[in-house]
Amino acid sequence: MKIRSSGRFQSQPVPGIVALSSNFLTAATLLIVPALALAGQSPVPVKADSTAQSQPAAQKSEIKVDKRTPAYWRVTFDNPPFNIFGPETIPQLEKVIAEIETDPGLRVVVFDSDVQGFFLTHYNFTPPLEESTSLPSGRTGLHPLPDMLVRLSKAPVVSIALIRGRATGVGSELALASDMRFASREKAILSQWEVGAGFVPGGGPMARLPRLMGRGRALEVLLGSDDVNGDLAERYGYVNRSFPDDKLDPFVDALAARISGFDRQAIADTKRLVDFASLPSDPEIGAGWDAFITSVQRPVAQKNIGRLMSMGLQANFDIESRLGHYTHSLADK
Repeated sequence: MKIRSSGRFQSQPVPGIVALSSNFLTAATLLIVPALALAGQSPVPVKADSTAQSQPAAQKSEIKVDKRTPAYWRVTFDNPPFNIFGPETIPQLEKVIAEIETDPGLRVVVFDSDVQGFFLTHYNFTPPLEESTSLPSGRTGLHPLPDMLVRLSKAPVVSIALIRGRATGVGSELALASDMRFASREKAILSQWEVGAGFVPGGGPMARLPRLMGRGRALEVLLGSDDVNGDLAERYGYVNRSFPDDKLDPFVDALAARISGFDRQAIADTKRLVDFASLPSDPEIGAGWDAFITSVQRPVAQKNIGRLMSMGLQANFDIESRLGHYTHSLADK
């Protein structure tokens, strides 16, 4: 892809990267993805041997569930190379969330990753628009992604995010929706990068972060749009604790196993009462989503996402692993 002086983008034969247009899309046609607001042209044809990111959902499972005991599950994201979250991931995660909500024996679920360097990252910018717009609203009446995050927070089951690698955008928002977060001191990176690209985050961090770390630090994270390492995340309250990397798994596993042995009703009742005092309301989450939908239509957001895609977003390891650096390069100088 290359930028031309007209502000449009000329596609090159890069598998899975859409050709972008500066034409606006209406809010009625948007559902999830910032870059879908840019997708005014047809996707570049994808060859049969293209990356798994663009394969139909039926051909690839991106989430694995390990039911270690009836009371303790591991839910593992496995969508290499970057654990990008796309419309094909939504029904897979919906199935998992529904099981978490309804399984009568489950007490604890831990979210982790099998992809080195990435816990869970941002939304997939390449699928056709209709793959997201065809998805119905969730049980809360919110769009599917924020709906699942709200339901995870309210489920009668303890959820723990074990963060090793990047938790960016959706990954950060899923971690925030979980009841507890533990991070690798050396390898965890959390970020809400959206403002750096010219749009508003959509998965609820404006409602959740001030409750965890206070208004000033929440604004620093959201408006700075920079990477937050494990140590700083702990000091700010972004995560419960950070650990040396070799101590992270043993601690989380021991805590999850410990809680999984306690009475399920006592766990559910205690969590429900804590929720009263700490969770944002569904309308707060919905307001953030509405702001996101509006913001992604603005020309600055369209231009900035296009610039990141032209740099190699979703294709280049350095872009994905140093997203804070590259979003800073978009800023007016």
